[in-house]
Amino acid sequence: MTTDRDDVPSPVERLAEDRNWIASTGLSRRHILAGGAFAAGFAAACQPVAASTIQTPADGLVEEAVSIPTSDGFAMPGFVARPAGKQKAPVIVVVHEIFGVHEWVRDMCRRFAKAGYHAVAPDLFARHGDATKISDFKQLVAEIVSKAPDAQVLSDIDATYAFAGAHGGDASRRGITGFCWGGRVVWLYAAHSAALDAGVAFYGRLVTQKNDLQTLSVIEEVGQLKAPVLGQYGELDKGIPQADVEAMRGALKAAGKSPPDAITVHAGADHGFMADYRPSYNEAAAKAAWTETVGWFDKYVKG
Repeated sequence: MTTDRDDVPSPVERLAEDRNWIASTGLSRRHILAGGAFAAGFAAACQPVAASTIQTPADGLVEEAVSIPTSDGFAMPGFVARPAGKQKAPVIVVVHEIFGVHEWVRDMCRRFAKAGYHAVAPDLFARHGDATKISDFKQLVAEIVSKAPDAQVLSDIDATYAFAGAHGGDASRRGITGFCWGGRVVWLYAAHSAALDAGVAFYGRLVTQKNDLQTLSVIEEVGQLKAPVLGQYGELDKGIPQADVEAMRGALKAAGKSPPDAITVHAGADHGFMADYRPSYNEAAAKAAWTETVGWFDKYVKG
């Protein structure tokens, strides 16, 4: 029997976050922690480390590092990419992986900006450290990821939309997407905010063990969903087994949320299949998921 946390048994085989990331790379933990640009997770290197890495040109875009004021007075760093010369583009919040706002996350913002959106990626870990500078995954989870309370994260995203609306975006049209850690946040935010128009969650955990800071489990929040969410999952994901996906589908249907809420499972794809900077990248799944994602936001956010 495996566990989500070292001390909490689970009847479903479900790899922990750091172990699942390592498993999806096809490399050994010893290899990853040995050093080098890839071992640093690309997050620290902030440079392409694979031939598949996509770099979206910034022509026609405005890019900027920003400081987002939060409800408790913290100056939260973030990254914005938006179409040049276009005011009031719909706002897409891009929620990072456990590695923070590194170059791939910024590139995702550029891709959404190219699609006509005001994209902003807040650093939701910034209070606890710089996730892009830590290459040891257990250290990253223990010292930064685990210290980000659900309530704070959701409040900080509220602040991000307010900031975007005050700086050229149309915050009356709101989408959210996220990857891995951020995928779970997408589901939770859709249950939190009545102002959200739509979300797309990439391989975010559906079943988690709760604690004093992470008080929410996605599957238990299904009845509270206030906006249509599209889930994008990989068939081979060992951290989010198909049993969890099917349970979520059943919960959505029972709650009367599906349709419009939906989950796509990409055949042959593993955890992190969108991450073109690492070996888990699956080009066919990524292209299909991107087309579906833009279509989802165009339908529900652009209107």
